[in-house]
Amino acid sequence: MGQRRYRYKPGVLEQLERHGILPRPDTDPALVREFLYDLYVIEIRKLKQQQVALERERGPQARRGYADRVIALRRKYPLLSVPLEEWTECAPAS
Repeated sequence: MGQRRYRYKPGVLEQLERHGILPRPDTDPALVREFLYDLYVIEIRKLKQQQVALERERGPQARRGYADRVIALRRKYPLLSVPLEEWTECAPAS
């Protein structure tokens, strides 16, 4: 039995490419999603660290705009809101 092949939808590939992710046809979408999520977690932690440092420096008023920055970051990762089964199309049997 050969390796499973996946045909990622063009829009999905475009979104992944924005993050430097270029899955091969034999790359499991679950693995790709896990990697994408890890990138998101790294960015959200960095944002939180920056916020904590800013609050130490400027006090509680530094919180203004933090929620907007979190939302903007989340919008960079729209695929995390898309069910995994919608990432691919039916690939021909090989």
